[in-house]
Amino acid sequence: MYAIVEIGGMQYRMEPGQKLFIPRLSKKEGAKLSFKKILLLSDDEIDVGTPVVENATVEAKILAHVRGAKIVVYKRKRRKGYQKRQGHRQDYTQIQVKKINRGAREQKDAAS
Repeated sequence: MYAIVEIGGMQYRMEPGQKLFIPRLSKKEGAKLSFKKILLLSDDEIDVGTPVVENATVEAKILAHVRGAKIVVYKRKRRKGYQKRQGHRQDYTQIQVKKINRGAREQKDAAS
């Protein structure tokens, strides 16, 4: 079973037990999270949301707050003597997916 979840404007594929890095969250380490913006859910059959899958959630736990690798930004203009060097490190939150809840499925009316 897996789910496609939108977090911070980016989409992540999540499976139970998986560890992944997402953009930094303001909650403390050890806190439990529940994501409700599920775009796709798959186990026996695939449910595609319009735009989200109703009543579905993904439960996760925050493991740590970490920083990514350093990225060096270097700018230079030839023949002008202009050089600029700048570094950047992105902040991430490491989470572990605990459970994917499908929720109640919608019953389609046979009459319509």
